[in-house]
Amino acid sequence: MYSNDPNHAPLRDVAQNPEATARYLADVQRVLLDIGKNLETLAQETRLHCRGTHVDGDRFYDAWLRAKPVERALEDVLKNVQAVTKGLEKSAYKRRAHDEAVANTGRKRKEKELEKSRRNTPPIQAAPQNSRQEGAHGQNVDYGGPTSIYDLGIRESA
Repeated sequence: MYSNDPNHAPLRDVAQNPEATARYLADVQRVLLDIGKNLETLAQETRLHCRGTHVDGDRFYDAWLRAKPVERALEDVLKNVQAVTKGLEKSAYKRRAHDEAVANTGRKRKEKELEKSRRNTPPIQAAPQNSRQEGAHGQNVDYGGPTSIYDLGIRESA
């Protein structure tokens, strides 16, 4: 991966490929999980040592009170390591989702454009067939016919 090119960035190729990004982030996550296990062991050993260290004249809880800030600091580090590992997993997922969204954007834009053109152009209608016959008074003809009493024509009003 060494190059004489001044513009060569080793992670540029990884960043451009979602699968390579996921592999790289998984490797980093594995390292962090291993570090987290070591930190957990260190926290337990530190807790045992600090709580076991007594000075003459201590009451039974003085060693515990002195050990508590050290334990809390190591717990905070462990929480941060766990948060980073979760963040790595989430970022790999978001990276893949980004590429899928980019791939689908062109198709969605074409569909929107087609839908917009369909809305703007009226559909072609066939010539309306007049099923109404002039001499058919006895049949139940068009309820949607005339809209006022002046449009009744040959029909009678109620």
